[in-house]
Amino acid sequence: MILARDAILKAIDSKEIQIDPYDPARVGTASVDLTVSRHFRRFRPGHDSITLRDDTDYRDPSISELIEVPEGAYFEVGSREMVLGITNERVGLSSNMCGWFDGRSRFARLGLLVHISAGFMQPGTFNQTVLEIFNMSPRTFRLYPGTAICQFIFQRMEGNAEHSGRFKDQTSHIFRTSPLSEEGSL
Repeated sequence: MILARDAILKAIDSKEIQIDPYDPARVGTASVDLTVSRHFRRFRPGHDSITLRDDTDYRDPSISELIEVPEGAYFEVGSREMVLGITNERVGLSSNMCGWFDGRSRFARLGLLVHISAGFMQPGTFNQTVLEIFNMSPRTFRLYPGTAICQFIFQRMEGNAEHSGRFKDQTSHIFRTSPLSEEGSL
């Protein structure tokens, strides 16, 4: 069951949903708007293949580079370019909640995708969501940090479960850190 505004507000009050930082003005009729942070990852060009295995990490310096947008500036995403971003907000879900994030129609109509295939958030997760931003437009986009480019839709589950995956507690710190500096090796 998808939660409407009154149910979202009750779930926030009861801590079934946590949003940090929380802005009540971002709660809509059946979703909460999330904003993009100032941290982005641009994929490095090249002709080498990226080997996809369980241990492949998008933060590998040979795959992507971190870009931090200065205060008041914007980040450009070229036509047909994919970059990674991350939300400012950290969303937490209890063991009986899961949800989906999706783009906002005002930007989707211009050709902005905010996730390609990984829009589901597991129960028991408390993280900042990585956005798979793709510009389908024939023109360059300028993304300003703090813009509400996506929305989160909450669902109450039948039963309880706790996710224990690799990105369960992801924050912008993890997004910004190279796996080499974090663990000593890939």
